[in-house]
Amino acid sequence: MRYALLIYTSEDGPPPTDERMQQIMSAYNAYTEGVRKSGAYEYGDAFNPSSEAVTVRVRDGKTQTSEGPFQKTKETLGGIYVVKAHDQQHAIELAAGIPGAQWGSIEIRPLMELPTG
Repeated sequence: MRYALLIYTSEDGPPPTDERMQQIMSAYNAYTEGVRKSGAYEYGDAFNPSSEAVTVRVRDGKTQTSEGPFQKTKETLGGIYVVKAHDQQHAIELAAGIPGAQWGSIEIRPLMELPTG
């Protein structure tokens, strides 16, 4: 089964120093390489800050947009991995290895297997 591992982190506080950012990226690169080698990796990416988000709604046929994410929360969606896992426990193990789990949280969402064609 495929799972989305959604990485949530706080955007509050000062941005990390260049040295800290290098440490973080190094940890993420190592994690990604490990998941690739295990065969579980399908996709991963980071998101720009939520201040760059736009939320779209269509009401009564009219498109409405608002700046920022849909919900204001303390933690925002910072990135995603899509992985193949044997079961939910395996997905939990993969999520626990994500560096951001140490200072944020990881939401695990099973992906629907939609018919193709």
